[in-house]
Amino acid sequence: MPQIPLLDLRRGFSEIEEEVLKGFKEVFQSMKILNGPNLQAFEKEWAEYLGVKHAIGYSCGTSALLASLLALGIGKGDEVLLQANGFIADFEAVYFSGAEPVFLEVDPKTFGPDLNDLRKKITPRTKALLLIHMYGHPCEMDDILEICDKYGIILIEDASHAHGAEYRSKKVGTFGKVGCFSCGPVKNLNAVGDAGVVVTNDDELAFKLKYFRVHGQVEKNHSHFPGLNTRLDELQAVILRARLKTLDQKNEKRREIARYYTEKLSEIPGLLLPPLDPPHKKSVYHRYVIGTSKREELIKFLKERGIGTGYYYPIPLHQHRAYFETFGKSWNLPQAERLARELVAIPIYPELTQDEIDYIVDSIKAFFNA
Repeated sequence: MPQIPLLDLRRGFSEIEEEVLKGFKEVFQSMKILNGPNLQAFEKEWAEYLGVKHAIGYSCGTSALLASLLALGIGKGDEVLLQANGFIADFEAVYFSGAEPVFLEVDPKTFGPDLNDLRKKITPRTKALLLIHMYGHPCEMDDILEICDKYGIILIEDASHAHGAEYRSKKVGTFGKVGCFSCGPVKNLNAVGDAGVVVTNDDELAFKLKYFRVHGQVEKNHSHFPGLNTRLDELQAVILRARLKTLDQKNEKRREIARYYTEKLSEIPGLLLPPLDPPHKKSVYHRYVIGTSKREELIKFLKERGIGTGYYYPIPLHQHRAYFETFGKSWNLPQAERLARELVAIPIYPELTQDEIDYIVDSIKAFFNA
C-alpha cells in the first residue's frame, strides 16, 4: 500500500540542495547572518516578481501582518473586517494592534468574504479590511476594491496561501495598501523555518516597515519609533531565492493536478470542490480542499489507505477560545461554520506522481461508492 503524506517536504529539495548548501557556505564564511546580501537580493527579486516597489523580509507571516497594521496606524477604537475562515494569525495581528476584529461570512464559491455581509458590517469605526486569499484562490478584487474605495477602507491582503496567484493578470498581494506573505515550510514559496515578507508601493510605509523589524532603529542604537525584532535571516533568504526560480513552474503543476482532481471527483454527487478558475483568475492551490458531511469517516478511510489529509481550518476564528474569552461576542456565520466542519485537504504538491494522484482519486471514489 502506498504512503502519500499530505505534504512531503523531502521531495523537491534535491532540486535546490546544491544551490542552498553553496549559499549557506558563503553565509557562514562571511558571517553576515542578518541584513546581508541574500536578504537584500530576495527582497529585490520578490518585488520584481510581483511588480511592486518595495518588499521587506520578516521573520514570519504573523509578524508581517502585525507590523503592517501598526505601520498603518490601526489601533484602539478601530474595527478591522476579516473573514471567519482565516488562520488564527489574522485574528492575532488585529488583536495585538489594539483594534477590534469584525468577522465576515464566507462565500463558499470563492472561499473569500461574502460581499453582501461585508457591506452590511461597515461602520464609522471600520478602518481596514484584512482580506485572505484562502487556499490560493484570488478573491473578487474588482468588487472589493470598489467597496474599499467607496467607504475609505484600507485594504490589507494576506496572500500567505497565494504566492503567484493572479487576478486579471496582476499578482495578488499587490492590490492593497500592503500585502503580507508567510513563507513558512508548508507554503508554495517556502523556507525551512519561519519566514515572511511584506510588499507595498507606498514609500513612507515601506520606510516604517523596514525599520519596524529592527526595533525602529533608523540609526544604530537610536530607535525613532517603537518596533520589534522580526528580521528575515540570511539562511532563509538563501532558500527563498532558490525556491522563487521555479515558483511559477511548481504552481502550474499544482493547477494541473487540481484540474485533474476536479474532473475526476466532480462525478461524486454532493461533494464540495474548489471553485473552477474563471478566465480572469489564476489560482495556485496551496491546498485542495473538498467538503463533505462525512468528513471524519472519509479521513479515517483515507488514513487506512495510507493517504494523509489535513484541516484548514477546523475552528472558525469567531469560535476560538482566544477570541471569545477576550471579546465575548457571538456571531451568526453559518457558512463559515459549515465549511469548518466539512472541509478536508487532500495531497496536492508538484512532486506527486500520476500513480499517486490516481490512487487518491480512486480511494475517494471508493469511499463514496461504499
